[in-house]
Amino acid sequence: MSDVVPIRLACLDLAGTTVGDIAMVERAFAEAIATQGIVPGTGAYARAMVHVHRSRGCPKIDVFRGIFPDNEAQAQAANLTFERSYEGALERAGLVPMPGVVEVLDKLRGSGLRLALVTGFSRTTLSRILSVLGWDDKIDLAISPEDAGGRGRPWPDMILHAVLRLGIEDVRQVAVIGDSESDMLSGRRAGASIVAGVHSRERLLKGGATHILDTIADFPSLVLSSDVTTHHIGTPGR
Repeated sequence: MSDVVPIRLACLDLAGTTVGDIAMVERAFAEAIATQGIVPGTGAYARAMVHVHRSRGCPKIDVFRGIFPDNEAQAQAANLTFERSYEGALERAGLVPMPGVVEVLDKLRGSGLRLALVTGFSRTTLSRILSVLGWDDKIDLAISPEDAGGRGRPWPDMILHAVLRLGIEDVRQVAVIGDSESDMLSGRRAGASIVAGVHSRERLLKGGATHILDTIADFPSLVLSSDVTTHHIGTPGR
């Protein structure tokens, strides 16, 4: 029996993978923690931003809980400030899709795949992002941690939510693409056949990436390949 399983669902990360807003996200984090007394030029600020970088892809509220582990009120307040700051930046500057992303979405959808955007943003922020992007006709589903019972990456819940919502028969029919270790861990834990990473090779392989791509523009040729099993690299996620 062949091990080849055709891909039916592609789950794509949002920030840093399909849209290039990493600097905007980091500024919003900096503004949020500043309201809680952690300001640039201090050791606490440096440690907090290291945590932000290491937690890329995770739910934003979980990132703040890591910065303020003993104070849920502070974490919630910082998260609220983050959302206001980021959404304000959206209003002022908009969002720019990564090069080739619109063509990638069109090619995948034109080939019959279902498409889901997966993010660590809250549902409120995600709704604003979708409004700015205007991608309603390009994707089937957009998922925040709240949509999957509150557990975001590195848990597999958001991908499995997409599998259930879109009627996918087998988790091996899923392909995931992202740019963070948590994206890779989430994809491997969900059982996806393809877990493709773009950018930081070492961290992505640590997370269990099956493939490393130069750009997201390479994703359709991988996903639509007749034999995805021949391309695997790296080690299984833990």
